[in-house]
Amino acid sequence: MGNVVVITGGSSGIGKSTASLFAGKGYTVYELSRTGKSENGVIHVSADITVPEDVQRAFKDIFDKEGRLDLLINNAGMGISGAVEFTELDKAHRIFDVNFFGTFLCCKEALPYLRKSAGSRIINLSSVAAPLSIPFQAFYSATKAAINSLTLALSNEVRPFGIRVSAVMPGDVHTGFTAAREKNEDGSALYGEVIKRAVSSMEKDELNGMTPDFIAGVIYRVSQKRNPKVLYTAGGKYKLFVFISKILPTNLCNKLVGKIYS
Repeated sequence: MGNVVVITGGSSGIGKSTASLFAGKGYTVYELSRTGKSENGVIHVSADITVPEDVQRAFKDIFDKEGRLDLLINNAGMGISGAVEFTELDKAHRIFDVNFFGTFLCCKEALPYLRKSAGSRIINLSSVAAPLSIPFQAFYSATKAAINSLTLALSNEVRPFGIRVSAVMPGDVHTGFTAAREKNEDGSALYGEVIKRAVSSMEKDELNGMTPDFIAGVIYRVSQKRNPKVLYTAGGKYKLFVFISKILPTNLCNKLVGKIYS
């Protein structure tokens, strides 16, 4: 019997590329999303990861059918941009519901099933925006930093059960995520053009960024490592950026990031 993997947000972008790659490697692949369809060896399960009942039902149904769960890849996410002081509370809640609490709910429901399989794994999708918080992307950066913290803590909690937990932090990736970002330019009269310039600069980097297939390959290689690290940065130049952020004083590093997006 082949290994079973569940991928959230597997209907597009990095999630879809990852689902296709694992299916091609012989895995039984389930993708969880609100929209999508079963195709190319990937089985779609309709679920909203912010709804506990949806998540609980999805994992129970998958385990009841397959009798095992070997890998969970938490990929589903969303983005918003805008000045902190002009961000509505419901928007801030929403991005945390999807990016962070959705990841938490899937981990929570998957763990009892993962515990039954030897060598099972969880891989969370984070971002270089976690260690390098981006101006006018404060809430996206905060959700990814929270995912890193969750990953680090959970890794220690479940290691005694033989479950390995990692987070992959991509840099800029060319996907539909860019167009789907909810942009808020409120406060432009106060901040001037800096909001628009910061977001435009970031979106230009994304449109010229890595491919979803490249990130899928990174995720697959992490899933195959016998003793994986907890945090991985995806992309050569982004590894350098994260390394520099560790050795430079925090204030200097933060000012450099500010200049890049000003």
